[in-house]
Amino acid sequence: MSDTVSLCGLGNMGGAVAGRLAAHRPLLAFDLDAERVTQVTQDPRITAAGSVADLAASDIVVLSLPSPKVSLQVVAELAPRMPAGGVIVETSTVNPTDMHEEQKLCTAHGIGIVDAAILSGVSQMAGGSATLLVGGDESDVDKVTGVLDAISATTTRFGPVGSGMAAKVINNAVAHAVMVVLAEAAALAAATGVSGSALAALLSGPEAGLTRPLTHRFVERILRGDYDGGMPTEAARKDSTLALAMAQDTGVPLFGIQGAHTVYELGVAEGLGRLDYASIATLWERWTSRPMAETSNDKGDER
Repeated sequence: MSDTVSLCGLGNMGGAVAGRLAAHRPLLAFDLDAERVTQVTQDPRITAAGSVADLAASDIVVLSLPSPKVSLQVVAELAPRMPAGGVIVETSTVNPTDMHEEQKLCTAHGIGIVDAAILSGVSQMAGGSATLLVGGDESDVDKVTGVLDAISATTTRFGPVGSGMAAKVINNAVAHAVMVVLAEAAALAAATGVSGSALAALLSGPEAGLTRPLTHRFVERILRGDYDGGMPTEAARKDSTLALAMAQDTGVPLFGIQGAHTVYELGVAEGLGRLDYASIATLWERWTSRPMAETSNDKGDER
């Protein structure tokens, strides 16, 4: 296999990826913006490619592109030209369905593809502390381990193609939803005389409202399918009702907390009242016909 790796896309993140890769291997790079190419090729370890097609000279091509449409176009151009057994590493943010479309193009030409979603900002990438969420066939991931290690400090394998991107989208969705709930909590605190800094200290504790739902109810209950004992769903519904009443008394608009309350109403109506309130997860199991409890084989592999 060629020692040179190729990179397509030299935006803010792509430029940082270029620096990480060039520190470990010769790099062939391309971007439609000539100024960006000129900037990164000031590093003598980086060579400018004349076109996307030229990148196919490498066995491994890394993508850092602005949209799923552009990624698909680039993969369509690269796959027929790359050496058999080569691998494309997709670091652009796309959805699992986009990864599956890219995989079809690659498979038709004997090329592997790995999704390596970047769960970090540009500064973390440049500084070597980025995290990658990886999906793909194990044999393909193994081929590009050196490249992944050059890009990131931590790599977690989630499963087949698309699972790394799915993990990133889920993580970001949780972060954005929690941000709404935290804004509502801050408004309730201000309206009731609770110190914001004291509330932050409370919520960050191991037994509090941010951490406990993850470490106990998600990990120890939902993933094990164990809902016996614990705080019952009807008690969670009662507490949620108190929060809604306090918001009404203080004139604080609620969106996330109000929406979440509906689930507890449904849970009690569906017979989950005496089970631990993590049992609301079974509502989604019924709606999607997909179990959430997992075996040891389902767990991700962090490296």
